[in-house]
Amino acid sequence: MSAIEVLAPGLLTTVQDLGREGFGPMGVSPSGAADPIALRIGNRLVGNAEGAAGLEMTLLGGSFLFPEPAVAALTGSDFGATLDNAAIPPWTSFAVKAGLALKLGPTRSGARCYLCVRGGIAVEPFLGSASTHLLSGLGGHQGRALRKGDVLKIGNAPQTGQQRTGKRACSAANTHESHRARKVAPKALAHLGPRKVLRVTPGPQSDWFPKAAKKIFYSSAYRVSEEANRMGLRLQGPAIPEGAHGGMISEGVSLGAIQIAAGGMPIILFVEQQTTGGYAKMANVIAADLSSLGQLRPRDEVRFELVEFKSAPKLLIEQEKLLASDDLVVET
Repeated sequence: MSAIEVLAPGLLTTVQDLGREGFGPMGVSPSGAADPIALRIGNRLVGNAEGAAGLEMTLLGGSFLFPEPAVAALTGSDFGATLDNAAIPPWTSFAVKAGLALKLGPTRSGARCYLCVRGGIAVEPFLGSASTHLLSGLGGHQGRALRKGDVLKIGNAPQTGQQRTGKRACSAANTHESHRARKVAPKALAHLGPRKVLRVTPGPQSDWFPKAAKKIFYSSAYRVSEEANRMGLRLQGPAIPEGAHGGMISEGVSLGAIQIAAGGMPIILFVEQQTTGGYAKMANVIAADLSSLGQLRPRDEVRFELVEFKSAPKLLIEQEKLLASDDLVVET
């Protein structure tokens, strides 16, 4: 079985797949990729199932040695990657010769970059998922962010129909020499790119807020604070007036819920969120825009656009159709 050796871990690099749904009643949030669209596309570029585990890097990438040949792809934000001193563009698959190191630097665009390898990162699943849950120290590689010297196993590459029947096939599944690079179609990439105007539906306590408070929220720009992480994104900007928020009896909360905390500042709950909360929720980011949250950096500016409940599933269906399209990935 092939492996990757961590030469430098970067600022925060973890093993992530698409998360573990359905364990909220046990107090376990889904975790998973902060930008699931980037992970899904990366896996498609290298021929994996879209939920295969990859490496999620935040703000500053790491360096990784490949002792054996591999096929890989980088998606999400551009971290200025190089392989054998040659620049590696994001959103394109590439072959790695044995003994080479992939090196990444600080982000040039958004917050997170994903490294997907053919076969996926092989770790022991926890509650059916390979994702690292940092808050609880469970899942992924020993329940933590990667460190220098870690060795990660690569799973077996998916086999083609020819390989399953024993016929000889020239495929990127096995050797870098036969790999034909694939990339994401530019039009599709432009449509799927991160948004800075986040579309939201009314939250469960939306009616608690007077019109004046809603006007402030929907007409203002908010800046992501330095405290943003995988649990939530604290925002800074115009405060929602006192009296429109405050404590309440704790209840279940959803991914993308926007709480108005004491002091009137919004907090967007994210992939390692607490599963219950006692702040009123003004709005909820729609499913189609959750990936955009994963690319927000500290000091990035966002705005909110209210959409009707019936619009949210339609926007998600449109997005899923594009992700499933045969035109999404093309050979170079």
